Amino acid sequence: MSLDVNADTDSGSRRSPGGDRAQYGVCAFLALLGVLVIVDATGIAHSTSSTDPVGPRTVPVLLGVLLLVIALVYTVDVARGGRAEPEAGEDVDLTNPVDWRTVLLLIGAFVVNAVLIEPLGWVISGALLFWGTAFALGNRHYVRNLAIALALSLTTFYTFAIGLGVNLPAGVLQGIL
Repeated sequence: MSLDVNADTDSGSRRSPGGDRAQYGVCAFLALLGVLVIVDATGIAHSTSSTDPVGPRTVPVLLGVLLLVIALVYTVDVARGGRAEPEAGEDVDLTNPVDWRTVLLLIGAFVVNAVLIEPLGWVISGALLFWGTAFALGNRHYVRNLAIALALSLTTFYTFAIGLGVNLPAGVLQGIL
């Protein structure tokens, strides 16, 4: 995360050794998260089988150790005065007001999905979510968006059911899907 300093770089882009307290806070958070993941993983019952010789603890412990390593490397970088390159930002005109219509339409699409997922099922509520999101973001190809939304919701339904073994609610389409 450190920045190479060259002649083109502003002298203020690197700080003196010692770093920033906020960055040390992020380091501490990552380390704490890593410890919590490892401690929580040790509570998982150790069971192995011929189909799973590794067991369920391995991945969480590995992730916890990786979080600790990242925290350590980041701490060393901060202590050495490393600083990420400032974000260039987006091409956004901050003088324009917030587009509340779009925000409210997106919220509405998510609320409709949450309310209708049990009674109508994922395929219908998901299609409404995908279609409503495209509409809220300004796409006005209604029929094409509906076809894409149905394809996406059916694809995710079967991906979860067949690929992951997670059954999403079928709702009124129970027995058909």
